[in-house]
Amino acid sequence: MSSIKSSKKAPISKKEKSSKQVKDSLFKQIRDEMKKVRWPDKNEMFKYSIATIIFIIAFGLYFFGLDIIFAWIKEIID
Repeated sequence: MSSIKSSKKAPISKKEKSSKQVKDSLFKQIRDEMKKVRWPDKNEMFKYSIATIIFIIAFGLYFFGLDIIFAWIKEIID
């Protein structure tokens, strides 16, 4: 005879949480963590925005220069 496992599920203990309890707990933890975040004020945000724009322009010029150099090298080779 072959051994067949029973398809009965183990009873859910009180320690196991339902999916709603887990979801509520997760959202509570997210809310608690968001309260700890220190958000930048208007002056800091302005400084960070200017710094970001400057870096974008600098990297754009850098890669534009590389593109020009590689195009020039390719033109010499061809």
